[in-house]
Amino acid sequence: MRTSLVQRSLARMATVHFTSRLKALVPDQPIESEGARVGDALERVFVVNAQARGSVLDEQGQLRKHVCIFLDGERLAHQAALASPLGAHSEIYVMQALSGG
Repeated sequence: MRTSLVQRSLARMATVHFTSRLKALVPDQPIESEGARVGDALERVFVVNAQARGSVLDEQGQLRKHVCIFLDGERLAHQAALASPLGAHSEIYVMQALSGG
């Protein structure tokens, strides 16, 4: 019982936004998700939107090379993005970087 109370206190609510390319795979509205870290919140989104997982994460569960995440207005370092802690009411923006010339 005590563990569940600790886990519950670590969980935060986040609003997850996906940019236009990814919106084809998820609802066209922000998604409320819970977790202590960005990766936790995204995994909960992928439970009900499994097709989006492959566009955001690679086969090892790491952020894909051309995907970047903003948390509460700040771009997260690629390597640390999924482990970044959420605030009480964080805003997560998931977007695919554009490339070309």
